[in-house]
Amino acid sequence: VYNAAPAWGVTVGDALGVPDPVLTQHQHQHQGQTFSFLGIRVSSPLTLVVNGKRPPGSALAPPRLALSNPSAPP
Repeated sequence: VYNAAPAWGVTVGDALGVPDPVLTQHQHQHQGQTFSFLGIRVSSPLTLVVNGKRPPGSALAPPRLALSNPSAPP
């Protein structure tokens, strides 16, 4: 689950409700083989319903800021 906190997750056997999913077909080629699979995305893990309940706010990974300046001297 993207953007989920490292300490949160779902396990085998959990009932998972996915409101407003975005279904995407992925196709990748590597060393002459083609891999094709479907991916489901949601805007946030907080929108899921796990075993009839919404995840707690702590299920969302904290934001991280990454900065780069390619023109800055090393």
